[in-house]
Amino acid sequence: MADPSRRFGTFLVITVISICCLVDGSSAWKSATKDSQSGGMLKDFPFRNTSLPWEKRVDDLIGRLSLDEMILQLARGGARSNGPAPPVPELGIGPHQWNNECLRGAVAAGNATSFPEALGLSAAFSTDLIFKVANATAYEVRAKFNNNSKNNRYSDHTGISCFSPVINIMRHPLWGRNQETYGEDPYLTGELVKSFVIALQGNHPRYIIANAGCKHFAAYCGPDDTRFQFDAKVTDVDLFQTYLPAFKECVKAGSYSVMCSYNSVNGIPACANKRLLTDILRDDWGFKGYVVSDELAMEIMPVSHNFTKNYTETAAKSLTAGCNLDLARNNVATVYNYLNDAVTSKMITVDLIKKRLHPLFYTRFRLGEFDPPEMNPFTMLEVDRVVECPEHQELAVQAAIKTFVLLKNEENTLPVDFKSVNTLAVVGPFANNSDELSGDYAPDTVPRFFKNPFQGLKDSVKNVTLGQGCDTPICDKYQQSQIAMAVTGADFVVVCLGTGVGVETEGQDRKKISLPGKQLQLLKDAVMFASGKPVILLLFNAGPLDISWALSNSGVNAIVECFYPSQATGESVRRMLINAPGANPGGRLPATWPASLDQVPAIDDYDMSHGSTYRYFKGEPLIPFGYGMSYTTFSYSNLKIDSSSIKTCQNETLHVTVSNTGALDGDEVTQVYIKWVNASVPTPNLQLVGFSRTEIKAKGMVSLTFTIEARMMAVYKDQLVIEPGTIEVYVGGQQPNQKMSLSSNVLQGSFKITGSTVPLSKCQ
Repeated sequence: MADPSRRFGTFLVITVISICCLVDGSSAWKSATKDSQSGGMLKDFPFRNTSLPWEKRVDDLIGRLSLDEMILQLARGGARSNGPAPPVPELGIGPHQWNNECLRGAVAAGNATSFPEALGLSAAFSTDLIFKVANATAYEVRAKFNNNSKNNRYSDHTGISCFSPVINIMRHPLWGRNQETYGEDPYLTGELVKSFVIALQGNHPRYIIANAGCKHFAAYCGPDDTRFQFDAKVTDVDLFQTYLPAFKECVKAGSYSVMCSYNSVNGIPACANKRLLTDILRDDWGFKGYVVSDELAMEIMPVSHNFTKNYTETAAKSLTAGCNLDLARNNVATVYNYLNDAVTSKMITVDLIKKRLHPLFYTRFRLGEFDPPEMNPFTMLEVDRVVECPEHQELAVQAAIKTFVLLKNEENTLPVDFKSVNTLAVVGPFANNSDELSGDYAPDTVPRFFKNPFQGLKDSVKNVTLGQGCDTPICDKYQQSQIAMAVTGADFVVVCLGTGVGVETEGQDRKKISLPGKQLQLLKDAVMFASGKPVILLLFNAGPLDISWALSNSGVNAIVECFYPSQATGESVRRMLINAPGANPGGRLPATWPASLDQVPAIDDYDMSHGSTYRYFKGEPLIPFGYGMSYTTFSYSNLKIDSSSIKTCQNETLHVTVSNTGALDGDEVTQVYIKWVNASVPTPNLQLVGFSRTEIKAKGMVSLTFTIEARMMAVYKDQLVIEPGTIEVYVGGQQPNQKMSLSSNVLQGSFKITGSTVPLSKCQ
């Protein structure tokens, strides 16, 4: 895939400003250069001299702080352990709030456009879509920050430093935070995170819109029930081929921040793990930004991990390992408040404190805090002109549509012409539920423009009946009579089932993959009362579900995986069902759906070779990674590989023709996989190395080109290396040789790598 920074160019800086309304030049920046006591101007410090290099300005500022002032800046909220970094009035430095969430919109505090949850966005298999969503999020975050700072609001979620995106690998179907990830594949995740980081931060030559923070570093993929004390036992093979690649792409994309995780990795807590935070992140990858601890990750080290004796030792070890910012919590003593004791005890030096403080202030400089506001175009963004503007509302709808994965469509039941439907029944616990359709890290209030499935469909036909059957997705109190009344006599039935945050969320793993409570019985009853009329199943969830009955039963005519579409749920569902322009579903599952939990290792087993994800899966899954149907059909032809033989460290290029052989326009997700034929070490079953979502008109065709980079061919032998051998290549709209075959075909080719084995580090 092309580098997003080259692909989008200057588009980023102007997109939302030009689309969503140029503002009038009023500034939300409040000058901090007036002495609070005398009212006069402070000394013209060099750190405010915009003609000086960034590094000199940062060094000048830090050099003017006392040791106590420096320590307070390293502890989020200073002595108060939460809230913003404290001001330094004598230098005219204001507070800075480090804690905001921008995963799928600026939704953590107050009105904002609420885009689909991350796992759904990954199902779109589109770097362009991730870019647009992150770009819109950046402008809304900045506009809200401008308004907040103008009104002296610095509480949580009011700033422009984001703890997003989540790029952990979706390794186990039961993990409660699967919904926040980009799925189970390290390559897909890495490509999406690059687009997110670049779009959120922007490509202005001087300023960033907001700063990204990739999390959670590292090997944090469940269990969440025991995350405060869990020790992930990870081999270097899995560390460098599965758990770390996306974080490396985050660093390469220029993220200003990385968050270290709660868990230990091979016996050492992540936030005190020098190998992770310094040796790999900084020394090997060249990361220049700041590392922030997950909330309470340092405070739990002496208690849950038994890694240190007290907070002084914890502070010293974490700072030495490479953690810059301690993210504590209300009513909990902040570990970095003990740094003074660590200095006195000669466990750390003042110079190390200055070194760790440097990237924090560097980030604030690049956000524009210490420059005149008129220099920074982003200070002009206004809430009324940007947040929830019409263009962002429509983007939310388009984004939701692109996340939908069509899993079943017998006899082309979909799309439907509602003109032929007299009575439509919309049933299930998600039918008229607006609280459970956003997943976690959801809006703190239901967005003003929210539509659930019933609200989106109620005007589609003359008669629409509603029957939830269950008050909540847990569905332990099922009322069959509601389903009977709604479905009996209907011409078309939409059943809305799934999980929601009551079943899967941060801190709460699922216990099984079956539909919660009595939901399966609700579906069976809907089919029975429908008496042969079309029944469509919409699923709102993140972790895989056992829908084997629905897949095999002819009474369920179509199934669509919708994930958590949030505010656009109702409108996007409506457009998808009728195939409105651009609404033909084209998403693909970003994770394997196993037929049973017997097919996957235990949730605390981090050895990928034991069967985690499609790359190592054993047996036949219920639904494979990369699967998804369309209302139309596609065909692949003319696969051409540029070179039959390449040398180690060289890239390979291939070309393919994709044709829309059906009668409807649609999006096709082309997937490129490789397989190592004769590697000297164990390798994945398959590895995704390229993808492209392409809109193709009915009976039209496109020619696509993919580059398989050398890094994608690496295997692990004490380090990542490229070794000679044969690489098989598969190109199509799905994995090769999968049981659930689509109408499209998969082409196969191969090429050889020649020469001697070379460390990947020598190729880059």
